[in-house]
Amino acid sequence: MSTRRTAPLSAQSHAAAAGLQAAQFPAVRIVVAIDGPAGSGKSSVSRAAARTLGFAYQDTGAVYRALAWSMLDRGIDTTDAASVVTALADFDYRIGTSPDDDYVRVGDADVTDAIREPRISAVVSDVARIPEVREYLVNLFREVIRSCSSPGIITEGRDITTVVAPDAEVRILLTATEEARMARRSAEISGQSAEVTAQQLSSRDAKDSRVVDFMNAADGVTTVDSTHLDFDQTVTAVVDLVGTVGIATT
Repeated sequence: MSTRRTAPLSAQSHAAAAGLQAAQFPAVRIVVAIDGPAGSGKSSVSRAAARTLGFAYQDTGAVYRALAWSMLDRGIDTTDAASVVTALADFDYRIGTSPDDDYVRVGDADVTDAIREPRISAVVSDVARIPEVREYLVNLFREVIRSCSSPGIITEGRDITTVVAPDAEVRILLTATEEARMARRSAEISGQSAEVTAQQLSSRDAKDSRVVDFMNAADGVTTVDSTHLDFDQTVTAVVDLVGTVGIATT
């Protein structure tokens, strides 16, 4: 379904087939909160971990990107905070929370791929650092968590462990060295030089760090440094941490 105005965003999720039986999980849903800087792999790792666990998956960064896409599509200056806040009332978007179908739509447009374009990366921090935008979207992210019907949900972004879900059963800061993050992000983007990618990543981190600290783990948050881990090893590290709260993961 769609989210319009301040209406709660309903999770549209289906548990991924992972060979797990429902009896293995407690009655209360497990919330896993994952933060990290750009290029840390938090989206792909979170999605894969959710698939393995049979959990739902929420990519909060995709919603900020969808909002940035919507502003550009409507000709709204992303640096004009007042105009962006006013436009929130007409921000009609839908997201999928199945790790196998995590689509993003704005109105009738499927923007799942479009929101990853460099032009969106260049302006997403403009909207993400507006306090009214963050408050509005944080409430929607929490509603997705509350309405989740899966055994658990992995929600990832930049302020998830401290603002969106500070009481999550598992809280993780996924990070890597700047060099590793730049190399990974450059490999994901075609048609753009490594130098431009590195500059955009550094610029976004610098802008976003003025709003939230996503580089340092808060009390009770476990750091997973993936600098010297491959993708599968990083996913395993996250899944194993979920296992520490008493969930069978195999």
